[in-house]
Order: sequence, then C-alpha cells, then structure tokens
Amino acid sequence: MANRLAKESSPYLLQHAHNPVDWYPWGEEAFEKARTEDKPILVSIGYAACHWCHVMERESFENEETARLMNERFVNIKIDREERPDIDHIYMDALQAMAGQGGWPLNVFLLPDRQPFYGGTYFPPKQVYNRPSWTEVLLAVSDAFKTKRADIEQQAANLTQHLENSNQFGMDAVDRLIPKEELFTAEQCDAMALAILGQADKEWGGFGRAPKFPGTFSIGYLLRYYRMKKDEAALQQALLSLDKMIDGGINDQLGGGFARYSTDEKWLAPHFEKMLYDNALLTDVLCEAWQLTGEAKYAVAVRETLGFIEREMTSPEGGFYSALDADSEGVEGKFYVWSEEEVMGLLGADGPAFCAYYDVSRHGNWEDVNILWAPRPIAVVAEEQQMSVEALAALLERSRPVLLEARAKRVRPGLDDKILLGWNALMIHALSKAAGALGEERYVQMAERAMRLVLEKMRKPGETQAMLHTYKNGEARYPAFLDDYAALIRALIALQEVTGDLAWLREAKALTNYVTAQFGDENGRYFYYTASGQSDVIVRKKEVYDGAVPSGNALMAHNLWHLSIVFDNREWAERALAMTAGLGQTVMRYPTSFGVWASMVMRLVQGEPELAVVGPEYLERMRELNGMYLPYKVMLGAEGDVEGLPLLQERRVEGRTLIYLCREYRCERPVEYISEINNLI
Repeated sequence: MANRLAKESSPYLLQHAHNPVDWYPWGEEAFEKARTEDKPILVSIGYAACHWCHVMERESFENEETARLMNERFVNIKIDREERPDIDHIYMDALQAMAGQGGWPLNVFLLPDRQPFYGGTYFPPKQVYNRPSWTEVLLAVSDAFKTKRADIEQQAANLTQHLENSNQFGMDAVDRLIPKEELFTAEQCDAMALAILGQADKEWGGFGRAPKFPGTFSIGYLLRYYRMKKDEAALQQALLSLDKMIDGGINDQLGGGFARYSTDEKWLAPHFEKMLYDNALLTDVLCEAWQLTGEAKYAVAVRETLGFIEREMTSPEGGFYSALDADSEGVEGKFYVWSEEEVMGLLGADGPAFCAYYDVSRHGNWEDVNILWAPRPIAVVAEEQQMSVEALAALLERSRPVLLEARAKRVRPGLDDKILLGWNALMIHALSKAAGALGEERYVQMAERAMRLVLEKMRKPGETQAMLHTYKNGEARYPAFLDDYAALIRALIALQEVTGDLAWLREAKALTNYVTAQFGDENGRYFYYTASGQSDVIVRKKEVYDGAVPSGNALMAHNLWHLSIVFDNREWAERALAMTAGLGQTVMRYPTSFGVWASMVMRLVQGEPELAVVGPEYLERMRELNGMYLPYKVMLGAEGDVEGLPLLQERRVEGRTLIYLCREYRCERPVEYISEINNLI
C-alpha cells in the first residue's frame, strides 16, 4: 500500500512511497498532526543519488517493525534536499551545531513547532561502529520528549537562536569613503593564491586529502591569478588538477561526464553518482584551460562531458535532469566497472594494449573489478606495447565505442529526472562558455532551448518575475530560492554574450530588480535564501559559503557588479562592493571555501574591459572575442546605437564594424580588428 508520498513528483520521494512508514511531505497537514497529537516530528532528508540514503531505507524504513515504532511515536516527514534546499540548510546547520559535522541522510527531530532538538545522519539497524541503532535512537528521543520536555525545549530554543545568530556576519559598516583600490588589493590576491596552493596536492592535483572534490572554484581562481601575475606555480597546479581528473576514474572514460567526488587522492575510485552541477562547473573551468593553453585535451574533455549531458541528461523539452545514481542493481558502480575477461572478450587482439593503458588487470584495481582510468602517459604505454603513440591512440579510439555499446545493455543507474532551476542555469552558463570557447553553434542551441523552457514553464502563474524551483511532468513547484535566481541571472548574461541578443540582458535586469526587492536583507547588503513572505521555514537564512555550488550571494555580487556597468547603475555597484568588503577577511583566510568570492575580489582588483561591438558584423566580432581568455569582461554588441545601454550609444559609424574598449566608462580609440584589441587588453 502507498503512503502520502505517492502524489509527489520527486523521484527520491517516490522511492519511499511504498515504505510501511507513514511518510508525509513537508507541509501543514503534518504540522497540524504534530500539534494536535503533541508528537515530535522526524524529518528525514536525502536525495536520489545518495548511497547511504538508500542503505538506511532498505535497512530501516522498509522494516515493518521499525516503521510501526516510527508511526506510533512520531510524525514522519520525508524531504528531497534538492527540492527543498531551504529546509535542508536550516536543519543541516542545526545538526552541525549539535554534532560538529553533517551529511546525508539527515535525520533530525523537531518539536511540534518545528524547532530542532536532536539529530544525526545514518543510523544502522543494529548498534555498530560506535553508532546507536536506529531503534535505540527512536526510543530514546521519544522517551526524552515525554520525560525531559523542558530540557528539550531549552535545547531547541538555543539551536534556533544559533540559527538566527549565524545571519549576523559581514555587518560591520564598510566605510563608503575608502576608495575601491584600497579596499581590494593585489596583495590580497597574492595571499589567497598562496593559501589555495598551501592546500594543493602537488602530486595528484586537487586540494586537501581524500575524499577529493573537483574544487573548480579554486582551479578557476588559480587560472585567473596566472593571467594576472604570470605565476607558473598557480597555472601548473590548476592544470595538474584538471589533467588528473580527466585521466582519472572520476571521469567516465567511455561515456564522458564526471562523478561527484573521488574516494581516494588519485581520482581512481569515484563515488559514482553524476550530478548536473559538477559537470556544469567543470565545463566552465575546462573551457578556460582550453582558452588559456590551447591544449586539445581540454576541448576534448568539454565535448565529451557535454556529449554525456546531451545523450543522458537532457529532457525531451530541452531541460537538464538532476543526477544519475551511483548504484544499479543495488551495487555501487556496477554499471561502470569491468573484469579483464569481459574487456578481452569484447576487444580481441586490441585487448592487451587497451588494458595496459586503462589499468585493467585480472585481480582488478578496485574491489576485485576494474575502473577504467589512465594513470600513465600514452607515450609510456605505447613504448611498452611496441607501438607508435598514433597507433595506440587509434586503437583506444576504436575500442571505446565497443565497450560503450556493451555497457548500454546493462541495467542502468536510476535517473533523477526533475529539472531544477539553479542547476539548469549553471548548465546553460557552461554551454554558453563552451559555445564561445569552442565556437560550437550546437551548444548555443542547447543553451537557448533550455533557457526558453525555464522562462516559459518555471514562472509562477500570474507573476512576471517570480520563478519556481523544480519542474517535472509539465508541472513546476516551490518558490525559487536565491541561488536559483542568481544562477539564472548569470546564465542570461552569458547567453547574451554568445548570441548578441540583448533581450536576455533585459530579462537579467528585471530579475535583479525582483531579487533586490524580495530577498534583500534589512541593511540593504546581503540576500536571504528565501523570499519574503515564505511562511513554512522557522528562520530565513543567509548563505555565503561556496560549497558544491556557488553561493547565491557570491553570484549576486558578480551579477550586480556586471549589470551596474551595463545599465550604469551606481546603487548596484555600491552594493556589490559592500557585499564583497563585508566578507573580505573571511574570504582572505579561507579562499578554498569562498572561491567565487575570491574571484570577485580579483575582479575588483583587476578591473575589466568593457567591450562594445557596433556595426553590421558585430556577431562575427563577438564570436572572435568569445574565443579569447577574458575571465572578467562586459561585452555588448549591436548593429547600431541602443537606447538604455550607455556602452552602445553614439557608437555607430556607417558601413563599419568597430570594437570599443572602455574601462570605467572611459573609452580607447575604436579598432576594427581583434588583434588590435588583444594588444590593448
């Protein structure tokens, strides 16, 4: 029999629709039951591609006896963290305050008024690894709720106060009279580069120890720093990180696309789920590495990653799905791994060289099976196999499709097919960058199609600017959050740069006005995660940390700065400066946790070229400019003068296409050729 989750659209919630647990979705019906029956609420949060979430479901939520205990003593709510990141942020912060660490599945216990008092992550069915069993936890919490109510209410009040207090960062007044040049300095950029390099793994790339995440914001910062200072160490570390990931098991060597993170420092064994946002953010930095170095492997990695997105992650309407699970047939990574026997059987005479290059052996390189990866340079393997590099490359080229075809017959990992606004915006941005860097028209078409889908299908009915967060089966739900809007505005800016269509910029301006009105804090500086008037959260949080995805506040600082130049809006410029200055010390100290902010500091130090391209061939000129590595630029183009855009006024010269390079509204003499612009920049 199905529970209340059967009416939901999230694949993660639907996976729990037949549990014997009487799950409720987050909402008034569950809150009312908790109040009237005076029961504690259990909120269990996970997501479709989360391995331990599935384990806990199998062990505990499908168990009749455990479910009976949960149903008798609690009101049970199941949440997909990707659908409701606002709720996830609140209770994850509470758990970290209680336990010092967090993760998913997140199981948190609330009073009937939704204030948290106790929580944890995965609990086993029987006591093991010094963790109490799930049943012990349920009995202890239920007992404390009855016998130690005053203590629990005090704990809940303290935690809620902690959540409120965590919004107080960056509130010292920034002296508006200090010039920008003194607020943000080249020395700060040096210090941040040093701090990032201090955490770098000089042998295998990346930052910190295992488990290793891609660290795209740090890589992007080092590439920009190299451009600014010609610092070889920064460039080498950024490229080493990308090279090792491209050759690693974290990159699907047959089908393209990157997994979420590596469990070891060599990037061999990933946690096999593939998330849309990682592939978008990696595409961004791979495009920059290609523009900066011209090395073909980066362009190849972009094409393979976006090929995977087009083939496996694109909906019939042109939106992008959220994730692929790590597991298939209940086994992590089963879809992706090989035995030597299978590979040899499929490739025949080509088998030995293929196995030598991809480290395939009889005993396996991971848990008795083989993950394909390329730990040794192709030249070394070619010499060992007594082949030329070209011959080995051709052999690998013809072998991969054979294995890919055989793999396609296996049971596929689960697909999380909901379309999230913010993640789609990250992918639209990546496609726009790839279109510019590689000159590929197909990526522009993919980006525009996805943008039209989100702008048409994910708007709140009857409102022009209010957006919705998630879309599936023709229906959009839940008010969008700050990072949805921030990523969308950034994607619109990028889309205008590769299409030359100024309508995208006007859309970005309208959305920015909406965000300022609906999300801005009382001091007119930062933005709340949820819009004003959303009533089902106990606090409105402000998020500034750049985690797996950029923080909405960091993206808004970039957006406001960019659009302040486009539309000559001083207020937006001042807000971007105040936001960045307010966090300055924190960003300096922890640049690997605030990578998008670090990049904003560098943007303000470097200044950026404002490029206005005017004349009949403006699109061709913009295309050439898009191919260049200009990480910070404002670029507009049009056939003639355009009202309301200062950079495009009084620029037209009959019959000629001119490029104007300006800085802070002062323009150099216009030029006709990109080579001349290159010298000026």
